[in-house]
Amino acid sequence: MTDIQKEGRPGRLSVQAEVVDGILVVTVHGEIDDDVKDALGQALTSEDGVAPPRIVADLSGVTFMDSSGINVFIATHLRVSQAQGWLRIAGAQESVVRLLQPVGVDAFIPCHPTVEQALNA
Repeated sequence: MTDIQKEGRPGRLSVQAEVVDGILVVTVHGEIDDDVKDALGQALTSEDGVAPPRIVADLSGVTFMDSSGINVFIATHLRVSQAQGWLRIAGAQESVVRLLQPVGVDAFIPCHPTVEQALNA
């Protein structure tokens, strides 16, 4: 697990990655903004710096996300698409969904209510 600390805002982002049936599941808790976008981007890539072909981002613990998070997910989507893979978002809270829908991210990155549904879609 990776914890990103910022002065005055301890523990504001934690990221845990695990592989489930060959799919990278990245569970995120806290806030996604410009200060933590690089750490999130790193969590969505493998150790060799390449995005795995199939990723589920569990955002059920994300309480805030700004356009920095959208940019990370779009960049990851583009990388995995080039490798004939996919990125799916699971469990996004209403505040995050309200950010994704108006800009159309949910049109090319499928959003699912649960990790299980995202894994089995």
